Amino acid sequence: MGPEVTVVLPTMNEEEAISVMLPRIKDVLERMGVSYEIVVVDKSSDRTPEIARNLGARVIMQEGKGYGDAYLTGFRNARGRFIVMMDPDGSYDPEDIPKLLEPLFRGEADFVMGTRLKGEMDKGSMPWLHRHVGNPLLTWVLNVLFKAGISDAHCGMRAIRKDVLKRLPLKCKGMEFASEMVIEAAKRGLRMVEVPIKYHPRIGESKLSSFKDGWRHLRLMLLYSPSYLFLLPAVIFMVAGVVLMGYAYLLKPERLHTLVLGSALTLLGFQILGFGISARVYAVKEGLDEPTSLTRFFMRYSILEEGLLVGGLMFIVGVLLGIYIFMEWSSSGYGALFMLREAILVLTLTTLGLSVIFFSFFVSIYVLKEA
Repeated sequence: MGPEVTVVLPTMNEEEAISVMLPRIKDVLERMGVSYEIVVVDKSSDRTPEIARNLGARVIMQEGKGYGDAYLTGFRNARGRFIVMMDPDGSYDPEDIPKLLEPLFRGEADFVMGTRLKGEMDKGSMPWLHRHVGNPLLTWVLNVLFKAGISDAHCGMRAIRKDVLKRLPLKCKGMEFASEMVIEAAKRGLRMVEVPIKYHPRIGESKLSSFKDGWRHLRLMLLYSPSYLFLLPAVIFMVAGVVLMGYAYLLKPERLHTLVLGSALTLLGFQILGFGISARVYAVKEGLDEPTSLTRFFMRYSILEEGLLVGGLMFIVGVLLGIYIFMEWSSSGYGALFMLREAILVLTLTTLGLSVIFFSFFVSIYVLKEA
């Protein structure tokens, strides 16, 4: 029989903090009366691994690098039914471990998040910018995009059932791992519970890079939500472009610049739409996302022929209109010809037609194995 609880601690040069935290963690777990193990995943150049071993932890030397990579290594080596995650720098309080485990023990949750923003936060434990701007903003974005419904997305003190953890395809190696875990849990409908925890100033020097790490979290969330990153802007640009072109061509023919703007927005919108659909299809093929009606439509084997037909018709109409303009120019003796509006339509139709054709070839690559 393996231990009931595994506490995973990622460490890098934390010899001062680890000598304080490990005895406190052990004391809490022993008072709980549960069987446990403490797994320290280490990437240190100081005495951290030696101290951890002497204090009874099982030390795994990290071969890769990064916050996420350390936890992924710890998860692979964890033997407990329930896994507790926390930084070993003294910022999280071991006395909160029972609060995180209780919903799991009672079967009321699959994944428990600590929330520092609703708990007790010591003065100076979190920079003002992180507490009032960065963390709330990134948490808000995550909740909007993924409906997670949490208050502190980047809290590093968490607990999860190991059998549930195996269902999460976690891959990120860096700090954005914290967001990836919440995103995957929300996408797979895990029962998530938040509990208020205490937060203290850390022991030793911080290794966080505010703007770099913040961008990595935001970058991951955008890449995980192609509908917001690609499809929504694409639809807005295309609708605005078509409306402006119709307005300038049919109602206000003298507004040539409006027609040019409409054409540019339409073409830009379609290019973004193509990227968005390709991203969604790729995510489904790689197991990063669940199929939707949109991705199923574009993953059909016949999408290439349909795209060639639609794109070919648009291109042919554009070419025929171009031939008409050329004939008019020829009949006028190749002199001045004021058919700029029609020329813009030719450019738009032929470019869109070719874009549809090549997009159809590109997206069809993803369904080659089903052919």
